[in-house]
Amino acid sequence: MFSLTLICVGKLKEKFYLDAAAEYQKRLRAYADFSLLELPEEKLPDAPSQAQIAQALACEADAIRRKIPKGSWVCAFAIEGKPLSSEALAETLARVKKGGKSSACFVIGSSFGLDEVFKKQADFRLSMSPMTFPHHLARVMALEQLYRAEAIQAGSKYHK
Repeated sequence: MFSLTLICVGKLKEKFYLDAAAEYQKRLRAYADFSLLELPEEKLPDAPSQAQIAQALACEADAIRRKIPKGSWVCAFAIEGKPLSSEALAETLARVKKGGKSSACFVIGSSFGLDEVFKKQADFRLSMSPMTFPHHLARVMALEQLYRAEAIQAGSKYHK
């Protein structure tokens, strides 16, 4: 079975986000060996400088790299990434699977995003939208879209 991993920097606290995330994780596990890894955000002062933010993002990127399953295709969620329709995401995952990869790893950064070097090293950069979303909501959106992509590939009626 294909493995999907979602690595998220930051902790979900609000019950409504936790409930929505749990529902899509449950649904996704019917299609893939799925795991979600939650990593802590680096501590920053109230008004961090750009250098402090860059250093925190580099530390978070190191922690992310240590958790990526070996041999995974890596997709970084980034506002400057390529926007895909749900069907195109399903096709992209299907190509990854047909290309011989046994796992894919999707990464959502902290409230300050992801380290620039990490984004450039990723196999793909995916944009949810040119709009900015709270990274906690982005987690729920990513889970739903991964579930939808797997459902599309399986021919489910979930996607209309």
